[in-house]
Amino acid sequence: MKDLTPRKEDLDPIEIASRDEIEALQLLRLKWSLKHAYENVPHYKKAFDAKGVHPYDLKQLSDLRNFPFTAKQDLRDNYPFGMFAVPREKVLRIHASSGTTGKPTVVGYTENDLHVWADCMARSLRASGTRPGDVVHVAYGYGLFTGGLGAHYGAERLGCTVVPASGGMTTRQVTLIEDFKATTIMVTPSYMLSILDEYRAQGLDPRKSPLEVGIFGAEPWTNAMRAEIEEAFDMHAVDIYGLSEVIGPGVANECVETKDGLHVWEDHFYPEIINPETGEPVADGEKGELVFTSLTKEAFPIVRYRTRDLTRLLPGTARSMRRMEKITGRSDDMMILRGVNVFPTQIEEQILTIDGLAPHFQIELTREGRMDEMIVHVEVAAADIAEEHRITASNALRERIKAVVGINVRVDVLPPESVARSQGKAVRIVDKRPKA
Repeated sequence: MKDLTPRKEDLDPIEIASRDEIEALQLLRLKWSLKHAYENVPHYKKAFDAKGVHPYDLKQLSDLRNFPFTAKQDLRDNYPFGMFAVPREKVLRIHASSGTTGKPTVVGYTENDLHVWADCMARSLRASGTRPGDVVHVAYGYGLFTGGLGAHYGAERLGCTVVPASGGMTTRQVTLIEDFKATTIMVTPSYMLSILDEYRAQGLDPRKSPLEVGIFGAEPWTNAMRAEIEEAFDMHAVDIYGLSEVIGPGVANECVETKDGLHVWEDHFYPEIINPETGEPVADGEKGELVFTSLTKEAFPIVRYRTRDLTRLLPGTARSMRRMEKITGRSDDMMILRGVNVFPTQIEEQILTIDGLAPHFQIELTREGRMDEMIVHVEVAAADIAEEHRITASNALRERIKAVVGINVRVDVLPPESVARSQGKAVRIVDKRPKA
């Protein structure tokens, strides 16, 4: 793989500023953001008043812990535009979640918000090793989902040539990558595995592809998957983080030279880690639930938004801004099986240790009588693998999960192409347990 470390002179000065400079800017912007939300969003005025706090009570960054949280339900309760802090006429773009579990969460952007978002995405691409003039293949979905357009405008802001491929039609994805000589791809990691399968199906060597950088987000993925993708394509695989309620992709990003966690762009987003049970902040370095407060957003300021993502904050390395560890899972995606907390990423890590198994999998939860059961559906890597090898791989995976995760599971080893492929976020869990 090429050394794609960006030059220091190409970075934004704040990326390598001192912690004192960063925190001084954060305090100034946080005071503005809280005041902006309180004065322009009825929900925040009501929530602040109920908690007995006022924006002027923020004297130092640690005072933020006294302010109320914002949850996804608050956004749904104020559907569609109740959380906007500017007149609707000042909102240049609207994005929204799918609304599959209730009303969609609607977010808006002023002209300046769109500029800030593009800047954060351009910074993220540059941190990943992408350079002006590169060809960026965007295979995130376009539409109300923030992924496609967020990646698109960030790549253009950096000065790249953008191929807006969107998701689906995997055969065409490979053709476009090869014919247009894409050097960067932006896509979910699970769909990248489908693209890898397509390369092999077409008899193409993925290591000879023009790709140099893959920027993967929208779902948790493991370092084991990173190693597999990097080895398969001879390219850098870098993690990006974001969510529409905070701005979209581009809230945090790994740096290609270290790949040791995602640097949060702290000049625009203030991170906290809290105990998900008590809501109390925990010290940097301790694991918990990630919470964000926006510092510069005009149309849709967000105060102490509970992301439900589980991680921890660490000191900066390649940049001065703090890092968040790769997301290990979500507090609301966590499975509890016979008293043991289980995340899909833990299962994925074990699958990737077993020779002969492909990285495509799905977890099925059932209940036999009073006992919850887990079935891990996984594929063999090739159709010609002998039956005895399938049995060996199944037993090995079951034993690995028992030893590492601490639960007994059933393992169903299937032929290739048996597990449903993702063209966006992977559906890792199918819960067939009867509802209470």
